[in-house]
Amino acid sequence: MDWSAFRSQFPVTASWAFLDHAAIAPLPAPAVAALTYYAESLAANGVTAVGEWLRRVAHVRGLAAQLIGAEPDDVYFVPNTTHGISIVAEGFPWRAGDNVVLAAEEYPANQYPWLNLAPRGVEVRRVPSRGNRIAIDDLIDAMDSRTAVLSVSSVEFASGFRNDLDALGEICRHRGIFFFVDAIQSLGVFPLDVKQTPIDGLAADGHKWLLGPEGAGIGYIRREWIDRLHPFGVGAFSVVNPWDFSTIDFRLKPHAGRFEGGALNLPGITALGASLELLLSVGITAIRDRILELTDYLCEKARSRGWTVFSSRLDNEKSGIVSLLHSTRAPEDVVKRCRAARVVVNLRAQRVRVSPHAYNTTDDIDRFLLA
Repeated sequence: MDWSAFRSQFPVTASWAFLDHAAIAPLPAPAVAALTYYAESLAANGVTAVGEWLRRVAHVRGLAAQLIGAEPDDVYFVPNTTHGISIVAEGFPWRAGDNVVLAAEEYPANQYPWLNLAPRGVEVRRVPSRGNRIAIDDLIDAMDSRTAVLSVSSVEFASGFRNDLDALGEICRHRGIFFFVDAIQSLGVFPLDVKQTPIDGLAADGHKWLLGPEGAGIGYIRREWIDRLHPFGVGAFSVVNPWDFSTIDFRLKPHAGRFEGGALNLPGITALGASLELLLSVGITAIRDRILELTDYLCEKARSRGWTVFSSRLDNEKSGIVSLLHSTRAPEDVVKRCRAARVVVNLRAQRVRVSPHAYNTTDDIDRFLLA
C-alpha cells in the first residue's frame, strides 16, 4: 500500500501531526470537495437539484451498508450517535423491572439515554472495568432473566479496549437479549459484518475514524426488530409514500427508513460518502493493519521513554486508541505542550490519549514523543 498517496488526501498534514481521531477528525480533500460541490449546486440550482441529491443519499446508504455488511434498507442516517441509541432506548418494548447492562466507563452518549428510562421502571446495571479491560464474565454476572438490552462500545473511548462483539452477540442471542453497539470508535478501522456478528442495533456518527463531518452518521437495526421497536421521531419521510404530501397514509416503511422522519443532513451525508469512498477504496483490513502497526510503534517507543501504556495491547483487544500515563508528567501539561508544538493528542480519564489514523506516519509519532 502506498500510504504516501493516501496521506496526500489530508490537508491537515501540512500544519499538524494530528493524532486525535478518537475525537473529531480532520476532513480529507474528497470530503471537502463534496461539501463545496453541494454548496455550489444548492446556490446555483436550489430545489431543482433535489433528484441528484436523493440519488447521492441512496449511493451513500449503499456505501454504509457495504461497510457493515448490511442490506441498504437496514441502514438509516443519524445526526449523532446519541440519536441512534435513543431510537432503541425510547422505542424498546420495556416492562417495568427490565434492566440494561453496560460498562461503567462507557461514553456518556451510551449511558444517559438508558438512565433516562428510570421513570419507566428500567434499571441500568453499570459494570466496572478490571483495570484496562471489561471482563465478559462480569457482564454475564450482571445479567438475569429481566435483562432486556446489553449496550457496549465496540472500542471504549478512554481506555481503547476492544470488546469481543462476536462473543457478546452470541451470549445475547442465546439469552434473547437485544445487543446494541456504539460503533463510533471502530467503524472505519475494524471490519464488521452484521450478518456474521449477531448485532441487533448499532450507531456511529461519522466524525471520528470515518473521517466525515459532524452531524452525519449511520444507524442499523436488524430487520427482525423493526416492528418490535416503537418508532421514535416519526415524520413525513417515515411512511411508504413519503412524497405524497397531500395524502395522510400512516403506513410506516417496513425497514430502518422509518426512523428517518424529516429532512436529512444532505451536505453532511454527501461529504461522509466521499470519505467512505476513500476508506473503502483502500480497504478496511488494510486500514486496520496500518493503524495497529502505528500504535504498536507508539507503544514500543513510549515505553522506552518512561511511559506506561494503560491500554490493553493483546491482539484481540487492542485498537487505534492508546492511553498513556507518565510517573512525573501531568497529562494536561503534556496535551498543552503538544498543542504548542503543533501535535494534536487529547486527555481522557486523566490519561494522555493518542489515536492515529492510517495516513499518519512514524514521524508523526516521533513528533509527539519529542514534544
